Amino acid sequence: MTKTEEGTVVGLIAGFYDVELTSGQRVRTRARGVFRQKKQKPAVGDHVEVQVDEKGTSYLVKILSRINRIGRPAVANVSHVLLVISAVQPDFSLQLLDRFLTFFSWQGVNVSIYLSKSDLISKEQLEKIKADLAYYQKIGYPVFYEAQDVEKIIQTIKKGEIWTLAGQSGAGKSTLLNKLKKDANQLTGAISMSLNRGKHTTRQVQLFSLGEGFLADTPGFSSIDLTPIKLNELCNYFVEFKKASVKCKFRGCQHLKEPGCEVKLLLKEGKIKQSRYDDYLAIRTEISEGRIPEYLK
Repeated sequence: MTKTEEGTVVGLIAGFYDVELTSGQRVRTRARGVFRQKKQKPAVGDHVEVQVDEKGTSYLVKILSRINRIGRPAVANVSHVLLVISAVQPDFSLQLLDRFLTFFSWQGVNVSIYLSKSDLISKEQLEKIKADLAYYQKIGYPVFYEAQDVEKIIQTIKKGEIWTLAGQSGAGKSTLLNKLKKDANQLTGAISMSLNRGKHTTRQVQLFSLGEGFLADTPGFSSIDLTPIKLNELCNYFVEFKKASVKCKFRGCQHLKEPGCEVKLLLKEGKIKQSRYDDYLAIRTEISEGRIPEYLK
């Protein structure tokens, strides 16, 4: 006699899948051969069906419908990204921030921003960064600052949601995870000061129960490739551009030299941040040339 239960894949280790069942029980399973035949591979975050045979052996037998599947290694059904941006070591970068926001906007995933390592800079430097981030709050991205906001983050995760951490290497993702989930025991790594970038400390994807949902720590979002984005669609992934574009004179306005462009008007009035527009142009060049900038390699 066999029974079937639904659950969420919370870990993948050496060909085994750890699944948290709706009953709350966690089981370690193998995937049936049918997935190889269909050229499917279950991912952490997948909602699945698990079958338990008469010997008590568990098998993953079906992947239920996905919202999305992003990153390498992949996380499925991501509903929200907690983007970790460091104040220093690596240095705070609006360019990198805009790259991440563009990527996740393209993927259709909501983002909150978390500023790490703010205790390592001067009050004046912090105020400057906060002034920059105030613009992002204004256009709809929640911003969290260090430890005092950890409880707020936990309370924000809704029932069944899968959040994932993202950010460049060394930005402090694993350190933040340890603050959010005291029993996560993630390794934290030293920064390579000469390269101003961190060494990867996360080697695999794992979901941790947090609040009423899950949080993933993954190495899959430390660097991103924007070249697959269609050039004429890029403007839609800058949220304030998309909102303003309904007032542009021409449908499909790319906000370059077109007359009657609302984005260019708001830019001139200082209501759209100049660095955002500059990064939009830089990403357009990157897509048209089909190559990732040297500073990201």
